Amino acid sequence: MGRDPEALLSSLNEAQRQAVLHFEGPALVVAGAGSGKTRTVVHRVAYLVASRGVFPSEILAVTFTNKAAQEMRERLKALVKGAGEAWVSTFHAAALRILRVYGERVGLKPGFVVYDEDDQTALLKEVLKELGLSAKPGPIKSLLDRAKNQGVAPESLLAELPDFYAGLSRGRLQDVLYRYQEALEAQGALDFGDILLRALRLLEEDLEVLRRVRKRARFIHVDEYQDTNPVQYRLTRLLAGEEANLMAVGDPDQGIYSFRAADIRNILDFTRDYPEAKVYRLEENYRSTEAILRLANAVIARNALRLEKSLRPVKRGGEPVRLYRAEDAREEARFVAEEVLRLGPPFDRVAVLYRTNAQSRLLEQALAGRGIPVRVVGGVGFFERAEVKDLLAYARLSLNPLDAVSLKRVLNTPPRGIGPATLEKIQSIAQERGLPLFEALKVASSLLPRPEPVRHFLALMEELRDLAFAPAEDFFRHLLSATDYPAYLKEAYPEDAEDRLENVEELLRAAREAEGLADFLDKVALTARAEEPAQAQGGVALMTLHNAKGLEFPVVFLVGVEEGLLPHRSSLSTQEGLEEERRLFYVGVTRAQERLYLSYAREREVYGRLEPVRPSRFLEEVDAGLYEVYDPYGRRPAPPLHRPLPGAFKGGERVVHPRFGPGTVVAAAGDEVTVHFEGVGLKRLSLRYADLRPV
Repeated sequence: MGRDPEALLSSLNEAQRQAVLHFEGPALVVAGAGSGKTRTVVHRVAYLVASRGVFPSEILAVTFTNKAAQEMRERLKALVKGAGEAWVSTFHAAALRILRVYGERVGLKPGFVVYDEDDQTALLKEVLKELGLSAKPGPIKSLLDRAKNQGVAPESLLAELPDFYAGLSRGRLQDVLYRYQEALEAQGALDFGDILLRALRLLEEDLEVLRRVRKRARFIHVDEYQDTNPVQYRLTRLLAGEEANLMAVGDPDQGIYSFRAADIRNILDFTRDYPEAKVYRLEENYRSTEAILRLANAVIARNALRLEKSLRPVKRGGEPVRLYRAEDAREEARFVAEEVLRLGPPFDRVAVLYRTNAQSRLLEQALAGRGIPVRVVGGVGFFERAEVKDLLAYARLSLNPLDAVSLKRVLNTPPRGIGPATLEKIQSIAQERGLPLFEALKVASSLLPRPEPVRHFLALMEELRDLAFAPAEDFFRHLLSATDYPAYLKEAYPEDAEDRLENVEELLRAAREAEGLADFLDKVALTARAEEPAQAQGGVALMTLHNAKGLEFPVVFLVGVEEGLLPHRSSLSTQEGLEEERRLFYVGVTRAQERLYLSYAREREVYGRLEPVRPSRFLEEVDAGLYEVYDPYGRRPAPPLHRPLPGAFKGGERVVHPRFGPGTVVAAAGDEVTVHFEGVGLKRLSLRYADLRPV
């Protein structure tokens, strides 16, 4: 397209065009589902370069997934010469890049490694063992992640916890947290949460580094701003500085990640943070049909925590939204499978979405039983597979001998005669002499009764350290040959050795594209977390609603639309929790391009018992004309969802209860209302018995 500014604007609608033309100062782009927000950001960056004379090296665009960042870079390269040199990155990749250059200023050792979730768990297990404690590491890891995402010391959250958490008293838990952080630093490692925290600390404490980074980020774009956590928010505000050339792009109606510490108030309060900010609303939806969007708009309008907007369809008409009532979960799965079969291939245009992973089993069985290919999205990620983690551990250890987690993983993999007893002796030497584990290994090689296996391992690591600065693919090929790792896989995993060997080959292909081993390990650290599922190839995609964010499919089945599942029973105690569940339902609805099926069951197994369930309030609180009750089997039609409401509450009314005091009606369905009472929280009340009076 060259550098013609008008050509950059010609394909945009009016709202997109106005956002792209925005030059200096803060801007908020409220971008509804399917409204072309990525297109808007890409064209805005290109326009800054082509028309405003901004150097690409002065532009930062932050996305939430590596896949989205890569897509944005490619689109920029195609639009304007040089625009691809803009700094397009995830928050974590940007922070890691800053730490690689300036990390020594905050005490980071050169060549520090980033631990993934398995490494984090392994280190916590070591700490618990060292302290003589019996506890599960999972809840402790969750506590660490939550604290670091919020930007607070983990110890500061102890007061919120019960007296015993993860089987430990608060005092012992505090010991574990301190020792874990000490062990991380001793091993020259960061966990995922540390990446952003250390970068924030660096920029807050070192004004010279902040000045340099701000030069590289004069114009900042942050996508999915509703998903930023407190640390990302502080980083963004710090980088934007007084110039505040910040464009925040997002949709509060799609804020569904509070469990990751995402704070929807960051986008809701943007104009309070920046009173001079211009606001642009992208409301034209290019994804879904009119019928789907009418339902989506009606559902989300019930939320109080949102910025006003209403999606308008570019695609008019379309198939009606269909609602199916099943007798139970098994029959619901049968219905989905039969309907998918009736629609016919290609099957990869179909997604089945659900609230919890436990719902996938019956669906998978029903589809596979009819010969329909299935892909469950959100399973074990590529970089989490055992054979891949083995080879990566060797690579990390070759660059950082302090990495005790990697050392323990590969010391006897493949088996070389260094068993648990030998490892215990090596760890004793390390503790007695105050040595890192790798140094203790060298000492042990002259003290052990059978030192040959340890000496062979040390010789191998010497070879690998010499290769650590060679091309990454050369390093791995030498490693495979020196350890005879393929033969080990065939012997240890005879049933799926071929699959594992294919994973090894895929790792080699990925390594081929890296600049070097250290660069490759950084990329792995940033993508190892299952951050976004790919579109399913060749089969029906089964996934949770959280995993569906950012995807779209011609046909969507949204199953289990029931009270207790969607909204989930764990989220009914607060207005904020209930509104996030409504946003989750909205995200599911807006994944559909052409056909949308909703289903619920008359009874479902709950904690091992078959119990009657009722349709979700999200169905009951919208007009029944927005969907068609679907009965492909000619059974007696299901009873209507909408019954007359005593008191005619619709939601939003202020009321008073004799016991709970003043409150606001959040939802009304059947003869029940859900009211948020000040200082009490959410209560579901029967209108027959609750003496509710309008204010």
